[in-house]
Amino acid sequence: MEHTTQPPAHMSGAPTITDLPRIPLYSEEFAVDPHVVYARMRQSYGPLVPVELSPGIPATLVIGYWTAVRIAHDHEHFSADPRRWQQAVPPDCPVLPMLEYRPNALRSAGPAHTRFRRANLDSIDKIDLYRLHNDIEGIAVPLINAFCERGEADLISQYTFPVTFAVLNTMVGCPAEIGHQVAEGMAMMFEGKYAAEGSALFARALADLVSLRRAEPGDDLATRLVNHEAELTDEEMVHQLVTIYGAGIEPLQNLISNTLLLMLTDSRFSGTRAPTTNDALNELLFKDPPLANFGITYPRHPIMVDGVWLPADQPVVISMAACNNDPAIEGEYANNNSHLAWGVGPHVCPAKSVAYIVAQNAIDQLLDALPDIRLGAAADELTWRPGPFHRSLAALPVEFHPAQQLTVP
Repeated sequence: MEHTTQPPAHMSGAPTITDLPRIPLYSEEFAVDPHVVYARMRQSYGPLVPVELSPGIPATLVIGYWTAVRIAHDHEHFSADPRRWQQAVPPDCPVLPMLEYRPNALRSAGPAHTRFRRANLDSIDKIDLYRLHNDIEGIAVPLINAFCERGEADLISQYTFPVTFAVLNTMVGCPAEIGHQVAEGMAMMFEGKYAAEGSALFARALADLVSLRRAEPGDDLATRLVNHEAELTDEEMVHQLVTIYGAGIEPLQNLISNTLLLMLTDSRFSGTRAPTTNDALNELLFKDPPLANFGITYPRHPIMVDGVWLPADQPVVISMAACNNDPAIEGEYANNNSHLAWGVGPHVCPAKSVAYIVAQNAIDQLLDALPDIRLGAAADELTWRPGPFHRSLAALPVEFHPAQQLTVP
C-alpha cells in the first residue's frame, strides 16, 4: 500500500478524495441492496470510495480487503481518536453520537487505549461460558413458549431482540428497566434518527447502572469493570459500557436474525446433510456481516493511500461487508476466520467468542423447538432498515406448525 504524507499540493496528478462525487450510505437504495452499490463503487473508484455518512458528513469507505488490513494496523498514520474531526461537526449531526470521542478503547489511541482495552479484556475473559449456555436456554425457552402455539411470529420483535437484550443484561448485571432504556437509545443512535436524544437516553441509563453496581456489586461484567485495577472513573465506566452495549445489542441481534434468514431461504440448510449453524454463521459473517461498515479511524495528516489523497481528520470507515467480498480474496466460508466482521487490528472485538456462542445457541434453541419453521413472506419483500453502519432487518416474519410449549429449564 502506497503511503505518502506530504501535503497534496506537493503532488501533481494524484486525485484528492474530497474532490470526487460522493455516494450516500444512508439512502434507501443502499439499505435495500448494499452489495450492488459496493460493486458499483469498486468499478468506479477502486479500494477507496468517497461517501457521505449522513448529509454533509464526508468520509472515505475502504472496500479493498488488503487496504483495510494495512490501514487498521497503521497506528502511526491513522488514529481512532475523533476529537479533531468532531470540532468541525455540527452538534445535531445524526452520526455524531456513533463517532464522537468517548474515553473508551474504541475511541482512543496510545496509552489510554491500552488501559481501557485491558480493563475490558480482563472483565470479558472472566465470563463463565458454561453458565452462559444455561442462561441462554433459560431466556430462549420462555420466549419461544410465548409464540410457539400460534404458528407464526416476527422473530425480530419476539425473539432475536429480546433474547439478545436479556442475555446481555444478564452478563453485564443490568436490571431490565435500565436495559430497556439502553436498548432504545442504542437503536436511535444506529439509525441516525433522533440520534442525539438516543445518545442522551443511553448515557443516563448507563450512569444509573454504574451507580447501582458500585452500591450493589455482583458476579457480572459491570462489577468487574468497577473493581478493575485500571480504577475507572464513573464517566469512564459509562463509556466502557457504551462500547459493550453498542456491540452487544444491535450487531448481535442482526447476526442472529440475518443468519436465520440465510438458513430459512437457502435450500442448502435443509435436509439431513445440511451445513451446521456454525457454517451458516461463518458464511453470514463473510457475505453480509451485521456490522457492515465501521472500524473508523482518522488520518493524522494528509496521506496518499493507493494513489489517492486522504485529508487529515476525515473519517476512514472500513467496510467489512465489501472487503469480505473483495474479488482479490477467495476461499470457503466454513472454518475460515479470515473475514473482517469482528474488526481488525488493535480494535478487534474483544468479545467475539462470547458473541458467537450467544448467536449459535439462540439459533439452535429456536430451530430445535420449531424444526419446520419457514419464512412467512417472500425474501425480496422484507424491509432493511437504512443506516450507514448496520445491516438490519425491520422484521423477520415466520410460519410453522403450532407446537407444544417447551419445559422451562
